[in-house]
Amino acid sequence: MQEYRCLYGKSFKKFYLNENNLITELLPNPLEINAVGEDEVKRAISNPIGSKRLKDIVKPAQKVVIITSDITRPMPSKLVVPHVIEELLAGGVGCDDISIIFAVGSHREHTEEEKKYLVGEETYNRVKCIDSNPNDYVHMGMTKSGTPVDIFRVVAEADIRICLGNIEYHWFAGYSGGAKAIMPGVSTKAAIQRNHRFLVREEAKAGDMENNPVRYDIEEVANIVPIHFIVNVVLDENKNIIKAVAGHHILAHREGCKFLDQFYKVPIKEQADIVIVSAGGFPKDLNLYQAQKALDNARHAVRQGGIIIWAGRCQEGLGEEVFEDWIISAKDPQSILERIQVDFQLGGHKAAAIAGVLVKAQIFLVSELDPELVKNIFMQPFTEVTDALEEAFRQLGNKSKVIFMPVGGSTLPVLNK
Repeated sequence: MQEYRCLYGKSFKKFYLNENNLITELLPNPLEINAVGEDEVKRAISNPIGSKRLKDIVKPAQKVVIITSDITRPMPSKLVVPHVIEELLAGGVGCDDISIIFAVGSHREHTEEEKKYLVGEETYNRVKCIDSNPNDYVHMGMTKSGTPVDIFRVVAEADIRICLGNIEYHWFAGYSGGAKAIMPGVSTKAAIQRNHRFLVREEAKAGDMENNPVRYDIEEVANIVPIHFIVNVVLDENKNIIKAVAGHHILAHREGCKFLDQFYKVPIKEQADIVIVSAGGFPKDLNLYQAQKALDNARHAVRQGGIIIWAGRCQEGLGEEVFEDWIISAKDPQSILERIQVDFQLGGHKAAAIAGVLVKAQIFLVSELDPELVKNIFMQPFTEVTDALEEAFRQLGNKSKVIFMPVGGSTLPVLNK
């Protein structure tokens, strides 16, 4: 029996597996990494893709916003933002003209301590740090598909917009990063809902960008709200920066996505009876709403009628009101899938994503959620991966084949047919 560790909150859950049962531990593909951490960030900023250096773009007295991720994302802003600020200072911009905007999208606001944690105390005390506010916006136009371009006023009125983010697979926008800092990052709920309605289309899926209607609409928003520079990073399973790209919001982003595919698009020879997947620990498993991303990747690795053991602490509960209402009030998973086709609502889309997995496989949820709540949302509750695995073997047999996805939010299984 081999011991394995599954990230859970800021710690981990241990479990044991017989090697005869294990198909694979789905880890990133081996790649040669040249620079890491802040050295890689500095290299990228000094060698932008499809763009002049940031210090050569900005001018003194311009109002600059640096848009970065909120606390539900693993983006290491405190390692990236200081180097962006230094580049701005080199271009003649003063600290008084720089604002850091936390792109909360449809998520909750931050406490001041959380803002300080995200960017570091020195940066927090150096420049203005604020949350985006969906109620204070400027209407800047419409995309061809009818998405309103309603942008947080401070961002809309800035002279220079710099977007930061981490690149990973996104279950319906193809990839995170790039212009997603603007849409949905600093957009209104109505605008986000209009954009996200495309997720019901077959082309809206992880790892696909060229034919993806959601991503196409996002980047059309960026044509209306110009992005002057991006810095995006790819993280390894320990949340270390192993790749950074900077420059043009599409050209640099695409280079980051290519690297991600080489690292995290992992082939599997067969689908498993049982998939054990970690949401990735803190902050990815703060709530069920965020932890869902790992579940969506895991569905590619499990056979029809199998079991997914999904580990996410979820200390903040379900995470979103509409999502909670949809999933709790539903009579069964199929009814959620039928509802999203005729009544698209932001929040309900995540309930539909989980329902889509539930019609394929059982979900054993290892979390801190109330067991009765878990049962009411069509899953089986557990507090330990070991217990969930024991029950899965009892139901499917001791010879069941297992895939373990320790970084489920990042690794995308690709079945080799």
